Amino acid sequence: MKAAKLSIILCCCMLGGCSVIENIMPEKPPYDKDLSYSYEQTQLKQSSSAEVLAAIHRPKYELLSQSKSVVASAGQKKEGHQIWFNMVAFDEDELTAKRKYFFDMDEKAKKFLVQSRRKLDFDCEMVLDRDVLSEPYANENARRITILRQVLDNVRADIGEVASDNKIVRISGMLVNQTLSTILQRLDDSPAMASKLSNTEGLDFDHTTIGNGNIVMNINDDVVAIKVNAGPLWEKVDDPFAIEE
Repeated sequence: MKAAKLSIILCCCMLGGCSVIENIMPEKPPYDKDLSYSYEQTQLKQSSSAEVLAAIHRPKYELLSQSKSVVASAGQKKEGHQIWFNMVAFDEDELTAKRKYFFDMDEKAKKFLVQSRRKLDFDCEMVLDRDVLSEPYANENARRITILRQVLDNVRADIGEVASDNKIVRISGMLVNQTLSTILQRLDDSPAMASKLSNTEGLDFDHTTIGNGNIVMNINDDVVAIKVNAGPLWEKVDDPFAIEE
């Protein structure tokens, strides 16, 4: 069995170059399925700063940055071709989670004998300001667009709190800004498209550098949840917010 595996590896190296070997070798830790663990564990309005700090950082793989109200843990692998971060912003009075983010971009996402394909994932949940929710809007689409614009403003502000000493967070923040700005530009051109944001299928868009993308935005009371996927590896699911049992 070992001899057969070695023969396959040597054959792949000869036919497609040594980079092909990366497609059949086991994934190195931290594993992709575990990158968003702290994001999934953080509960808005409930998780304390102490609880988040205990879960968000993996010293062996990530760099921790924090300000008075924001904490972020970021890492990279595949020789820097994959970067990610988890970030949480806290209510300064209650010291509980008010906003949470997860970002992952892989420039070397591949499958066996398939050309390299890039992917980008961005998830966030945040408690919205009451003035944004109570403001009178011309229609529901205008409300959705304003809320998405508020999300981008909050992302920029929170990234700005911790980006100065963390290059990965800084680069990731630029990519998130580019992605959300692209979506907002499409909505500015055609506001009626905002009706698709809360549908199960979401709103499709063309990312400037990654390719096809999709965004779903759900608003529940004063909390907005957003899920963005872009790149050829992205596949639609029936409900991107569904929890696997």
